[in-house]
Amino acid sequence: MSYLFLLLIALSPIQLVRLQYGGGGDWYNDPDALPNLAGELAERTTVMIEADQKVLTLMDRELENYSFLYMTGHGKVAFSKAERERLREYLRCGGFLYADDDYGMDESFRAEIARVFPNSKLVELPFTHPIYHILYDFTGGPPQTHKHTEGPPAGYGLFDAGRLVIFYTVNCNPSDGWTAAHDNPDDVREQAFRMGINIVLYALLN
Repeated sequence: MSYLFLLLIALSPIQLVRLQYGGGGDWYNDPDALPNLAGELAERTTVMIEADQKVLTLMDRELENYSFLYMTGHGKVAFSKAERERLREYLRCGGFLYADDDYGMDESFRAEIARVFPNSKLVELPFTHPIYHILYDFTGGPPQTHKHTEGPPAGYGLFDAGRLVIFYTVNCNPSDGWTAAHDNPDDVREQAFRMGINIVLYALLN
């Protein structure tokens, strides 16, 4: 990693982007989640970050100006052929997608990602992966903010040309901890914020 790039992260403001997608899923849920995460990033790191979130579709021309894309929801995810091609191009040009299943998007999200990258698969990341240790240590993988199904929380990644371009959390829902709407205990919210900060820092530095 070049020192120039690290300096640019410290000096150039970034903005977190929420993905508006089709299919009927509530892509808009917990609208304060990303702004709250941005606030924690500003307080705890040297990253200069805009306080508000940007909302874009995959076909918005300005998408390429942003390096971090976030999506969540409880329902179906559906991309058009053009949107799949645009997402593939965005990720291959240095973009990063973090998807957080809020219970209900898993099946359709996996199907769409398989169409975006037909020659790659989502694989569970080992707990030694840097995304779990870049600032805060998570020796057991992603923290569980909300339990939706039986089984442990899990974090999946999709690699393209050796680079992690998608991080996907299931049965843990960290982004629900970034909002006060769910009345999570302080210690649970703290772990969720720490995981979110790790995700953003990893996306910026890799």
